[in-house]
Amino acid sequence: MADLNIEVTYFEKGGPHNTSKALEIAKKYADQFDIREIVIASTTGTAASKALEFFNPKKYNIVIITHSYYFAGINNRQEFSEDLMENLREQGLKIFSGTHSMAGIERSMRKSLNQWSPVEILAKYLRTNFSQGVKVCMEIVSMAADAGLIKDLEKDVISIGGTGRGADTVCWIKPMPTSFFDQLRVKAILAKPL
Repeated sequence: MADLNIEVTYFEKGGPHNTSKALEIAKKYADQFDIREIVIASTTGTAASKALEFFNPKKYNIVIITHSYYFAGINNRQEFSEDLMENLREQGLKIFSGTHSMAGIERSMRKSLNQWSPVEILAKYLRTNFSQGVKVCMEIVSMAADAGLIKDLEKDVISIGGTGRGADTVCWIKPMPTSFFDQLRVKAILAKPL
């Protein structure tokens, strides 16, 4: 592949007001580089629903990664309406709700014992030195790979994440499952907050 000159969008502030623009950027580069694997973080289903305005599930493998069940506390089963999940599945989206690759049991130990583990340190480093969305983009791609929702690990993916709610980060990634996370590569950050 020849050298690439890629335009990067830096949002003044992160957050859900960037969702449409982030999805537009993702679509532009997915089409430019013939990438058909699209992985999107969606907490409540808003970004997942909005993705249908940009990506046709008959043309793209659209994988939605939600928060895990009880992520928001033991009294909140799921932040993403299960009725909406079913509706989006019927429209061709794949939806996965599982343990976050950069959290899991280690997050419980940090919270209860105030002890940081290597994976939690890595997550904090990525959030602090790149952005919350870059960390999310890497994390959800490894989760999608673990769940078998990325069809071919030799093909690149476009990953869309955000800061809290909504989408504000787009990355072009060479996917890997968590057991080979050291080989996952962020080929390009296409959009992120400053």
